[in-house]
Amino acid sequence: GPTGSGKSTTQAAMIDYINRTRACHVVTVEDPIEYVHQHRLALVDQRQVGIDTRSFADALRSAFREDPDVILIGEMRDVETMRSALTIAETGHLVLATLHTNDAPQAINRIVDSFAGPQQQQVRAQLAACLTGVIYQQLVPAVGGGRVAAFEVLVANVAVRSMIKDGKTDQIRSVLLTNLRQGSQTLERSLNQLLRAGLVTERDARAHSLYPGEIQVASNLTARPSRSAARQDR
Repeated sequence: GPTGSGKSTTQAAMIDYINRTRACHVVTVEDPIEYVHQHRLALVDQRQVGIDTRSFADALRSAFREDPDVILIGEMRDVETMRSALTIAETGHLVLATLHTNDAPQAINRIVDSFAGPQQQQVRAQLAACLTGVIYQQLVPAVGGGRVAAFEVLVANVAVRSMIKDGKTDQIRSVLLTNLRQGSQTLERSLNQLLRAGLVTERDARAHSLYPGEIQVASNLTARPSRSAARQDR
């Protein structure tokens, strides 16, 4: 998602869940560290670029030698960080990372296009082999104040992996529209759910969508105003 869309908050929530439910080793590389995690079931080592390490890429190379189970990358800003993330994921580690993109399929294109032409097919093959999923999110003004998160979710099933490997990412949106049973959904479906619940206005839902024609007209929804909205500050 874009800057200020709550990516850091979502990443922190994921690490907190892992910390509470798994006995494992978690390494985070952030710039800056925004949420401090206390050790619970997991051992969480947090490192800040510029203080504990020179760069994301250097930190990932070091972390890889420390037998981590989970690695969080605050942001993949350059090719070396992306290359390291792919290598770590290929070896069976869970890697959580963020990018600035406008939808879930674009995140895949962003990674592939960051590499030189001769390397792109290999990167597609790596992504097809190790990608679990992509979450794209937006923070939408909530009725009554605050903001509420809308999510696009792409689950990397067999069809998605094949599209990535073959360079057919333009077809991935069809999976988002039809693969609801396996957990995928478009941002527009999420926005319509918020609109139906009375948490956002039709105007704001359309303003945060790349496909405003898929936002249902508020008068056609059976909405019941919600007492409160789940808010995110980041």
